[in-house]
Amino acid sequence: MKTVLLADAQPNSVIPLEFLMRREGWRVLVARDGDEALDTLRREHPDLLLMDVVMPGRSGFEVLQALRADASCAATRCVLLSARCGDADVAHGLGLGADAYVAKPFSTRELADRVRRLLS
Repeated sequence: MKTVLLADAQPNSVIPLEFLMRREGWRVLVARDGDEALDTLRREHPDLLLMDVVMPGRSGFEVLQALRADASCAATRCVLLSARCGDADVAHGLGLGADAYVAKPFSTRELADRVRRLLS
């Protein structure tokens, strides 16, 4: 079973994403801030990280940078989710090694399709 880590400080974002990912048949872990996300990544080695860019502690960008620098979990797929979707933000996220950058609000069907493709 594939494992997805959701990292977002907002419960109103986490709850529907958690439901969606579980409905797809994936094991779901949740982190409420950037530091918890990085700790969970290193401990659990999920297959994919769905992460907000703006979080307490480390930002999504900082977590992604640390993730890609850590050989033990650098292969983890990462999708950044953010309302910050200007060209500079998207370019920065992709430049740090995100596999995708999805603007909020997003279609849950399209997000599930994208995650499915990344996990296949």
